[in-house]
Amino acid sequence: MEVSNKQVIYRDYITGFPKETDLVLNTSTISLKVPEESNGVLVKNLYLSCDPYMRILMRKVQDNNLFTYYIPGSPITGFGVAKVLDSRHPNFKEGDLVWGTTTWEEYSLITTPETLIKIEHTDVPLSYYTGILSMPGMTAYAGFYELCSPKKGECVFISSAFGAVGQIVGQFAKLTGCYVVGSAGSKEKVDLLKNKLGFDAAFNYKEEHDLDAALKRYCPDGIHIYFDNVGGKMLDAVLLNMRPQGRIAACGMVSQYNLEEPEGVKNLMQVIYKQIRIEGFVVFNYYHLYPKFLDMILPHIREGKIVYLEEINEGLESGPAALIKLLSGRNVGKQVVVVARE
Repeated sequence: MEVSNKQVIYRDYITGFPKETDLVLNTSTISLKVPEESNGVLVKNLYLSCDPYMRILMRKVQDNNLFTYYIPGSPITGFGVAKVLDSRHPNFKEGDLVWGTTTWEEYSLITTPETLIKIEHTDVPLSYYTGILSMPGMTAYAGFYELCSPKKGECVFISSAFGAVGQIVGQFAKLTGCYVVGSAGSKEKVDLLKNKLGFDAAFNYKEEHDLDAALKRYCPDGIHIYFDNVGGKMLDAVLLNMRPQGRIAACGMVSQYNLEEPEGVKNLMQVIYKQIRIEGFVVFNYYHLYPKFLDMILPHIREGKIVYLEEINEGLESGPAALIKLLSGRNVGKQVVVVARE
């Protein structure tokens, strides 16, 4: 049986800041049965995740092989939660709930279902599997615990601290007994970091004309751990404020995503003077830790020791505006698009 299938289409390669008009809605048709020659699964998409890395996929210049870049005229892809309607893969059956990479449309044929992870715990909101219980949560867990080896009493600074990853890192750091400082782009986000997410201090980087001075004010004894989501000028200022043997987890460089020419970093000699360790990482290399991650985080969520702030957008047609809102920093919480609730 074929049914209509609404999709979000990527119009063309983007330079500068993306706009809602760069993404258009389209309706096609799709069969709700997996072809006989395929070992794929046919899913109904329920929740879609808006993530900063998606901006990288809109570039014409493809400077890495980690991602599958968007093709003009085709639907965009991203992380999501879906329900299996039909399967020719032995690991999945009709009715299974899964999270992983899917297409921004109502129904998707996923031909490589090995990348999907089955959802076993449904006593928490399903939308959490676009964020705290999926890629962003694993990113926070791997970057903070595996790369940074935190110790009680250390000063942890997180840029883009109100993002889908940053808000989790901050709470992990508090659970470890660290002093936690975050930067964000609005007074509302700063207030939520301190009053809702338990950060010890936070500041609006847009109001700070001297980032070095701001960091000295909020981290007067220096920074042991920097969880970097933005790169650029913030990274440069942080290098001046790191403690000896400090650790930097390079998670993202969102300040650079819309630039034609990336900014340089001037203070790299600090890495030598202070024996700082900077390490980049890709979360996919840590997915083998997912069961261990769930064992750690689920009790904290159930007991209310970790909270997660989401901004829910109803309907696939809200997707373009939701994604652009995230990419322009106007979101308040993890951006989630609800395609269907069941």
